[in-house]
Amino acid sequence: MKNLKHMLVTAIASLTLATASWAAPIEIKFSHVVAENTPKGQMALKFKELVEERLPGKVEVKVFPNSQLFGDNKVLEAMLLGDVQIAAPSLSKFDAYTKSLQIFDLPFLFDDMTAVEKFQQSPKGQELLGAIEKKGLVGLGYLHNGMKQISANKPIITPEDANGQKFRIQTSDVLAAQFEAVGAIPVKKPFSEVFTLLQTKAIDGQENTWSNMYSKKFFEVQSHITETNHGVLDYLVVTSKEFWMTLPEDIRPIIKKSLDEAILVGNRIAQKKADDDRQAIIDSGRSQVISISKEARLKWIAAMKPVWEQFSHEIGADMIGAAVEANN
Repeated sequence: MKNLKHMLVTAIASLTLATASWAAPIEIKFSHVVAENTPKGQMALKFKELVEERLPGKVEVKVFPNSQLFGDNKVLEAMLLGDVQIAAPSLSKFDAYTKSLQIFDLPFLFDDMTAVEKFQQSPKGQELLGAIEKKGLVGLGYLHNGMKQISANKPIITPEDANGQKFRIQTSDVLAAQFEAVGAIPVKKPFSEVFTLLQTKAIDGQENTWSNMYSKKFFEVQSHITETNHGVLDYLVVTSKEFWMTLPEDIRPIIKKSLDEAILVGNRIAQKKADDDRQAIIDSGRSQVISISKEARLKWIAAMKPVWEQFSHEIGADMIGAAVEANN
């Protein structure tokens, strides 16, 4: 009888160990909308590399670039349904989930990417990562793309030059107000349609970063680019609260550490790419890059700064104040 019990215990233990060894790893689907050779694409691949190196057999990261799974307009809904675990949409895509993140669309709020980084890492900037938790999402970190410039089919040097011109924007009320402040006509259209809209002259211009204008060849169908540095285009790396909180306690910190390190890699690539792509556009000779004077910049700031007050009640005056402080 004792031998039989011992055999049963041994068999059960062996079965338990076998089942554990056969257990499927935790799957993380990382969906994004750009190519793998972009800063976001490289960040996603670095995240996969670090996680699978540190948690072999326990976690598997599957990266889906180029909107293979979802576009930025649908990915957050899919995340809440459990169809994707991590994404990095533009900060402008979160209007339906919180108004606080509109702060990153305010024109001429940040002097440069150093100020953006300083604010994002400040207590107020980190506070914004939790602004979407009530909607079931968790902000995990900020990923840079860069400062925005204005392109058009004519020189845009002063705010008056933008009057009556149609500019494509993301689906952001702040960005609409920004162009309306200078008498321009904002046109909300998907990023994937911008090249064709410019090529067919259905719109007169657009705002974007150097890397986006170069990789999508906007500079080939726009005669002028004005170096305004008037806004920032960054991403929020995000997951669902349900997925994040159900991760085992010994695994979650390793995933977060890997993500933080991958974001640092992506941000370094983003800065270099912005510089390199700006020069590549100049070297191409296809589009003339215009550097505006300090006086012209002050005119742009005076024309667009009332937008801050317009959205202050939604964003919070204290939050805007903290962002301004980051410029010092």
